[in-house]
Amino acid sequence: MSEPAEVRRAGSHEGVEQFGYKQELQRSLTFTDLLVYGLIFMVPIAPFGIFGSVYQGSGGMVALAYVIGMVAMMFTANSYAQMVDAFPMAGSVYTYAGRGIRPWVGFLAGWVIMLDYVLVPGLLYLVASVAMNSIVPAVPVWIWIILFIVLNTAVNYMGIEMTARVNKIMLIAELIVLAIFIVIGLVAVAQGRGNGFSLDAFYNPETFTWGVILGAVSIAVLSFLGFDGISMLAEENKQESRQIGRAMVAALLLAGALFIAQTWVASMLVPDSDTLLAEGDPGGTAFYDAAAVAGGGWLAFLTALATAIAWGFANSLAAQAATSRLLYAMARDGELPRFLAKVHRKHRVPVNATFVAAGVSLILGLYMSTRDDGIPLLSTLVNFGAMTAFLVLHAAVVNHFVVRNRSTDYLRHLVMPIIGFAILLFVVINASIAAQTLGLIWAGIGVVILVVLKATKREPQLAGMEHQP
Repeated sequence: MSEPAEVRRAGSHEGVEQFGYKQELQRSLTFTDLLVYGLIFMVPIAPFGIFGSVYQGSGGMVALAYVIGMVAMMFTANSYAQMVDAFPMAGSVYTYAGRGIRPWVGFLAGWVIMLDYVLVPGLLYLVASVAMNSIVPAVPVWIWIILFIVLNTAVNYMGIEMTARVNKIMLIAELIVLAIFIVIGLVAVAQGRGNGFSLDAFYNPETFTWGVILGAVSIAVLSFLGFDGISMLAEENKQESRQIGRAMVAALLLAGALFIAQTWVASMLVPDSDTLLAEGDPGGTAFYDAAAVAGGGWLAFLTALATAIAWGFANSLAAQAATSRLLYAMARDGELPRFLAKVHRKHRVPVNATFVAAGVSLILGLYMSTRDDGIPLLSTLVNFGAMTAFLVLHAAVVNHFVVRNRSTDYLRHLVMPIIGFAILLFVVINASIAAQTLGLIWAGIGVVILVVLKATKREPQLAGMEHQP
């Protein structure tokens, strides 16, 4: 007797048909496209915007915080790689939890990670628009929000190949800015500017404690969120399914190396480290101040402008694409309105889901721009949603491979998921009270919806699993 579809691992030519779906999206992405997408989603210059917060939280050992954060997220990348190889479909944690544990667990996981995927484009648009407003005060924040959303929606509407081409251009631009900063920064340090050559960013015995480092890691790890978005493109990957997992790991390693290098250089250029350690960076300008020490006002302006464009266009472009794929996957299974599963005949993208994601971002961005706490409020919701969903992902790996299929590959299917689960649990427990409260309220709404579905005999089911208990 042949193995059931839920147990088989995907090979180079197997697609979504084996799970009861029709191949509708355009399979055109290569390993390079996936890698570029992951890097763009994580933003190679992400530390520019949160450098001061991580610097204060780590006692100045900001590079060490990113080293530990990268290692920590590798455990989650392993779990993603295992599940996407088993179930090469769009939907990310929603799909993996639903098929690796139970459909109703997948529904709850999808509901929780919606906090990340549906809200993160709005957060990115808002952050970028505020930054652009500080550069061009004559143009209000709300106009920048609209401009960013219209531009990104148009690119995503034109198809995944267009998105991939734009991603490559934006990645090259970000890497050029980053290279300029690192070279000029190292030259400045060699010339005696800043605080001089130092490895304190990796280890400073005067400030080192595990509590300080782990607390900083909970902030730094947020820069790595986005590598998981690669899994959303599983149905647009034209190579073997294992390429998805490899692209995730490669994106994490490359992004981590870039994060570590830029924060190490910046830490040697901080103009007033004592004040930064004591008072933090409420204005979010610590990195740009370090850039000014290295190259003057023009370099500070360049790094600030690059941050705004990277967040408002490149990163949010990738985020909107991932969000539309999550909505598409859940709608295809009947767990969201069916019209979200409509695929454009010519461009072969989930067109209605793309427009809905844009609409939510528009409403959310415009509303949050009127609140003083708009950015931190959105950030707490996004972070809680992602971390909680990752916890379910690790549990799905153990259940699917070890419990259900009796795998003896204990390193990848048991040890690494357990370590990853423990690390993320620490981050979730130590999240802000606001994040925990709002996140639990959202999860509670999902539970209520699930109860209603069960009561009306519309319990979540996935194709090919209708008779699984």
